[in-house]
Amino acid sequence: MWIPPALAAILALSPGVSAQQASGDMTPGHKPIVIAHRGASALRPEHTLEAYAKGIADGADFIEPDLVMTRDGVLIARHDNALGDTTDVTAHAAFAQRRTVREIDGETVTDWFSEDFTLAEIRQLRARERLPQMRGTAHDGRHAVPTLAEIIALVERESNARGRMIGLIPEIKHSSHFHARGLDPEQALAAAIDEHAYARRAPFGIQSFEVGNLRQLRTLLRPHRNVFLVQLVGMPDDVPADRALTGDRTHTHASMLTPAGLRAIAAYAHVVALSSRAVLPIDADGALAAPTRLVADAHAAGLEVHVWTLRPENRFLPPALRCGDDLDARCEPGAIAEARAFAAAGVDAVFVDDPALARRAFGEPSR
Repeated sequence: MWIPPALAAILALSPGVSAQQASGDMTPGHKPIVIAHRGASALRPEHTLEAYAKGIADGADFIEPDLVMTRDGVLIARHDNALGDTTDVTAHAAFAQRRTVREIDGETVTDWFSEDFTLAEIRQLRARERLPQMRGTAHDGRHAVPTLAEIIALVERESNARGRMIGLIPEIKHSSHFHARGLDPEQALAAAIDEHAYARRAPFGIQSFEVGNLRQLRTLLRPHRNVFLVQLVGMPDDVPADRALTGDRTHTHASMLTPAGLRAIAAYAHVVALSSRAVLPIDADGALAAPTRLVADAHAAGLEVHVWTLRPENRFLPPALRCGDDLDARCEPGAIAEARAFAAAGVDAVFVDDPALARRAFGEPSR
């Protein structure tokens, strides 16, 4: 299987991982690439510089910022454009009237939205833990909402300090929604790559659940050999937001994961990123079932396979791997066992909330 140059660069710097392993010719020592999902989000509030730094310190090969846009066209890191769950926007009386109802990717949402705030106003907010019942609130209010430029600068500093290449793999959120409001996240992301030397040489993946923007980026970023594109695929009946806007309800995520659908993705993207259960389902006894054909089919189509998201709390683990009955409790043995199962299934990368546990699972120290 052809390997995107960006992933090949990481493989060359990752002890124990070979291009042959990533190509689907698996060996017992296969170690998937570790992607810090929203940073080390099991340990720090997601999408903060501190979460990304912790993920890097704990051995992640890549960090994953989700990108949304401000009213003045700046890319910032939030899981989505609704700010209520992950910032203290509710505590700012000056912004009370910004709460509104909006349709986002086919869903009606009532919240405060990034596109209604300038960067200067976003600077007044502080991050909050999305899952406080599991992960606590000790870090609430301490950390700002970072821009993409600040994230790239952080990764470059960490790379220089640690003597190893660290990749970035941002996801563009709500592309069609932002375009409808006169904002262009793809052009802003391309400009950021052009402006930052590190972003032009480090492994740099770009993810989207939409299709049209990845096709656009395939052409727009063709000169950047370090860039690879990642088609995210969600629930079987879901339809990419840009396809749904055209009235095409037949282009479901299930259709994208047929052999023909995977070959179509390979015409514009390098990687398909799947829900973990699409690769390793849970059987009737609550244990991990045998792998589906998706890894083999994607590799046959010429695609890398990434899976999301491995989390260390009982609630997110297969019942057979949990530690006790408290769904909010951490279960490190279960998380390690699950990560090893995905390595054995042949995936090329795992998105994880706790990179240090993934490193332990794959028999490597934090780096």
